[in-house]
Amino acid sequence: MFIFCLLWVPVFYIFRRAVVGESATAGSIWALVLGSITAIVQFFLGDFIIAGGFGLNRWLHGFIDLICVQTLLPFLVYIVLLVFRRFKGDIDFASFTLLWLIPTGCIRAVSWSGLNNPVLLIFVPLLWTALAVGISFLINWMIKERKWYKFVISVPCILIMPFITSAAYWALFSQNTILGFGLLFAAHVPLILSFIFERHHE
Repeated sequence: MFIFCLLWVPVFYIFRRAVVGESATAGSIWALVLGSITAIVQFFLGDFIIAGGFGLNRWLHGFIDLICVQTLLPFLVYIVLLVFRRFKGDIDFASFTLLWLIPTGCIRAVSWSGLNNPVLLIFVPLLWTALAVGISFLINWMIKERKWYKFVISVPCILIMPFITSAAYWALFSQNTILGFGLLFAAHVPLILSFIFERHHE
């Protein structure tokens, strides 16, 4: 489980690039540097939400400390860098976010290794990639050709995905297996669709 948490994000990043056939990602160095700084700062600051039991605190802990905030932060940084034109190249929110998360995965693997908890060491990294690639796919699908129905579908999905991933973590941690795996699958639907629709775009 330690190895999975350590290597899942970089291996998935390489796999996605091979399947999608994309070129070098704009801002790769920015992603790795800023992701490393953020991961180190988070490590020393510790968690913002002290999760106890299986209630609302546990869900908030997943949302703020484990999955959503640290996965969505690279999206916001990427937008700022694009606005200020800090790099050139193909725009790819997913690759930038995945590269950002590599240092996080390494540090979390070490800090969680003593807990030996599959929810943290396996399912949380899976939810990272589901959120990063899923939201990126929905953004790209929405802005391509700019059809009205794409906005109607994509915007609610983008807004709800962070809540689905946090709920999946909460359910799995609470040993609510059926609900947890159902939400885990739902969180991965946009990621699966991204491989179906983007694999031919080289």
